[in-house]
Amino acid sequence: MTPEALFEGVVRGTPAQQRRAMAKAITLLESTRPDHRAQGDELLTTLLPHAGQALRLGISGVPGVGKSTFIEALGLYLIAQGHRVAVLAVDPSSTVSGGSILGDKTRMEHLSVHEKAYIRPSPSSGTLGGVAEKTREAMLVCEAAGYDVVIVETVGVGQSETAVANMTDMFCLLQLPNAGDDLQAIKKGVMELADLVVINKADIDPDAATRAEAQITSSLRLLGLHGHPEHAHHDTAIWHPKVIQISALLGQGVDSFWSAVCQYRDVQNANGRFAARRQQQAKAWMWERIDAALKQRFRQHPQVQARLGPATDAVLAGALPASTAARQLLELFD
Repeated sequence: MTPEALFEGVVRGTPAQQRRAMAKAITLLESTRPDHRAQGDELLTTLLPHAGQALRLGISGVPGVGKSTFIEALGLYLIAQGHRVAVLAVDPSSTVSGGSILGDKTRMEHLSVHEKAYIRPSPSSGTLGGVAEKTREAMLVCEAAGYDVVIVETVGVGQSETAVANMTDMFCLLQLPNAGDDLQAIKKGVMELADLVVINKADIDPDAATRAEAQITSSLRLLGLHGHPEHAHHDTAIWHPKVIQISALLGQGVDSFWSAVCQYRDVQNANGRFAARRQQQAKAWMWERIDAALKQRFRQHPQVQARLGPATDAVLAGALPASTAARQLLELFD
């Protein structure tokens, strides 16, 4: 399908045509072929005026915390409230085979078959930060198709999934009731980025969940409100990260979660930080694409390709420091 046909299908197609066009559009954007990249750029440019109206939620947490169960419960709740929900789930790619299971549709068996939901699993393909390389582009496709809540689920490694915070309006971190003490909570690199911390599976051990809520709340205070300790905690003009308890399996607390999300959106819109965050994300997206393009051009440079093999062999043999080899290759590229 041409970019024009994909645009028509995504923006103006029937529900069946729209889902097919969305799938093909995201596949086109994920392609590494140069001609596909050019078509993808053309498609994004035409879709951009129709995107940007959705609420973008980032969901992260360690494996086993119940991200998929929570997202399904949240998605079904939002659909019942009249929303259309898109889920971009990122699965880790094997460092051995390069493959990925992409099993989130299987986990979300009720949400995946709903006509007002769209679930797209993608492999991380070695991209750091817990998201796929083209997650931002996929978000724009979903928004242009009329989905007003877009959820990005990260791979779930634990402490390094910060990229999703830089591409969503609100970053939510799922925690288990027995996730460690106060120091462990502070140590997590994603904790200081979280706008909302959700303690899932609170029904299993309510006492442990209550203790975890108190520990994480105190940890968030120590972290200083996203690195701005000068902001008084009672200042209602800025958002203060909250901690709530839920049980996604039983569907308990999902309404409280969405109420906190709506409160966050209202506060951030009122103080202007919602729009400012989107602008910073657009700037970061531009530089990410520049970095990726420079890396690709470096690898394709004729002189670099000719020297890369011998330089790598010399590094492996211990005859040449890796830093020296890198500098020499960069000089060839220059």
